[in-house]
Amino acid sequence: MNVFSDRVNRYARACSLMDENGDYLAEMRAFISPLRYKNKMYLYGVNTEIGYNPEGYYLYIGPPFPMLENSEKCLIECGGDTYKIDRAETIRTGADVIYNWAIIRKTVEEESDE
Repeated sequence: MNVFSDRVNRYARACSLMDENGDYLAEMRAFISPLRYKNKMYLYGVNTEIGYNPEGYYLYIGPPFPMLENSEKCLIECGGDTYKIDRAETIRTGADVIYNWAIIRKTVEEESDE
């Protein structure tokens, strides 16, 4: 186990990867934090004010597997919140996968008027 995996297992939050229908595909532990000014370069070059992005964008850092590339239709559930994957990349050292990062956006579910 590498140092990154050890830290993820110890400090990250329990999350689930789901398909677009809400069926569970994988369980993992990951770090999710609000996107800050220095992270905005990942949002297609758009910079916003320093601090929390009111549009609900977050940075996801997670384990090597499951890989999130080409998972734009998948959802991540973590801590009672659901996130849509906007952009993801797998970070490699040679052939070895080190971790995955993604720009995710909190989904807002329609509330019924019952």
